[in-house]
Amino acid sequence: MTISAALSSDAPALADLFVGHISDHPEYISHGEIQMGVGLGEIVDGAFVTRPAQDACEKWMKYILGHIEGGSSAVWKLTEGEMIEGFCVAEIQEDGDAPFGVVCDLLVRESFRGRGAGQALLDKATSWLREKGVNGIYLESGLRNHAAHRFFEKRGFVHVSEIYKLG
Repeated sequence: MTISAALSSDAPALADLFVGHISDHPEYISHGEIQMGVGLGEIVDGAFVTRPAQDACEKWMKYILGHIEGGSSAVWKLTEGEMIEGFCVAEIQEDGDAPFGVVCDLLVRESFRGRGAGQALLDKATSWLREKGVNGIYLESGLRNHAAHRFFEKRGFVHVSEIYKLG
């Protein structure tokens, strides 16, 4: 298992992994994906339901390339052999009282989970953010992505807010 900086040439494989995952697990979709148009959210029988947008792959490619090539963000890929098994995206935001970090996405292929890959990617992101002088680190997660919620809470993240969308 190797973690290295993602390259622009990795974007198609990262997009396939991401869009494949949200297609199989729409609970991963959070307000971030909805805001960028990668995911859609609607009220169905009184419940908020998410699904990938029809053009999710194209929109996510634009997003991931911007983060790979951006100066205040970083993307790491986790590989085993030639196969990308996971990735993490982190960025620094400067629109607060002090710069803060955001773990934008963390995804490990389901068949590769349970091997410490998620922890290794999260450690890489939080270390990078701290090296950049960031103290506050945030992340978001889909409303019903309970396994991810437990993963992050076990690693010291606490629930600090709720996001609402006008129907």
